[in-house]
Amino acid sequence: MSASWFETAAGNPDAPLRLFLLPHAGSGGTIYRNWGSLLPADIAQHVVCAPGRERRFAEPAYTEIEPLVDALYDALLDELDDRPYALFGHCLGAQLAYRVAVNIHRDGERAPLLVGASGWAPEGFQQSTYEQSQMPEPDLIEWMKTLGSFPQEVYGDPAVMARIIPALRADLAVVSTYVDDAADCGVPLVSYSGKSDPLMYPGAMESWRTRTPSSSATASSPATTSTSTPRSTPSR
Repeated sequence: MSASWFETAAGNPDAPLRLFLLPHAGSGGTIYRNWGSLLPADIAQHVVCAPGRERRFAEPAYTEIEPLVDALYDALLDELDDRPYALFGHCLGAQLAYRVAVNIHRDGERAPLLVGASGWAPEGFQQSTYEQSQMPEPDLIEWMKTLGSFPQEVYGDPAVMARIIPALRADLAVVSTYVDDAADCGVPLVSYSGKSDPLMYPGAMESWRTRTPSSSATASSPATTSTSTPRSTPSR
């Protein structure tokens, strides 16, 4: 099961520390394609690929968050070996990383060393509605452009858009089903945000502080930063 969820990115797959990277809504692992030159050589990068995108395009995409989190959680536990690991996600990926860590903490499984959460917060984030996931395609594309979700060149490629749009609709539906329960993820967490993020209310990143025994949350403009890790953030 786990083999379909994870793809080893550039670098040494046998490196002593494993980093699992979760992409934003509508996207896949390609958003992390340039991270090989940004991270130390002792980190093995594993990109999460959910159903309904990239090499799993033919599989039905999840449209509710709990089944998606449960499936990812089971796949991660099946994938882990003796090496320490960490989770990093952007936007929806951050949400999923947090919820998987919550499940790991709840069940007493071996926890990640760290959760990195970029572009999402458990409070103060403008959660999408199911109605937004069903917007007419021209409206959905215009909304995507305001967020900078994808490189401008993809909007002129019908074949690429035909793959992105269904995945994005499914992921927006996933987000619309999220109900916050203020759960503690049980591990240190570092969060990243930009001051001009259109989906984030001022002060939203502070909501992380009650979800973890050790947190670091900062915001800057235009890039995101952290007080404890190197900066680099994929496009939303």
